[in-house]
Amino acid sequence: MSAEIRAWFEDYQQKLRAEARAEEAARAVLTALRVRGIAVPDVARERILAEKDPETLERWLERAIVAASVAEVLDGLS
Repeated sequence: MSAEIRAWFEDYQQKLRAEARAEEAARAVLTALRVRGIAVPDVARERILAEKDPETLERWLERAIVAASVAEVLDGLS
């Protein structure tokens, strides 16, 4: 395999792993909210699942553990 193809393949694998980690983190946020009995409207669910930034997802998970509403988790989403 040429170095160029190998580099592309490694980048692609890294991207897939990052996407999988983001999806897992988003599902953790949704799980925390569900377990706490907090309803998640479709708009909020879509926003959570679409988020790819690991720092944002971590912040949301921390908030989901103590928040009283989805709005408190998602930076004031109404």
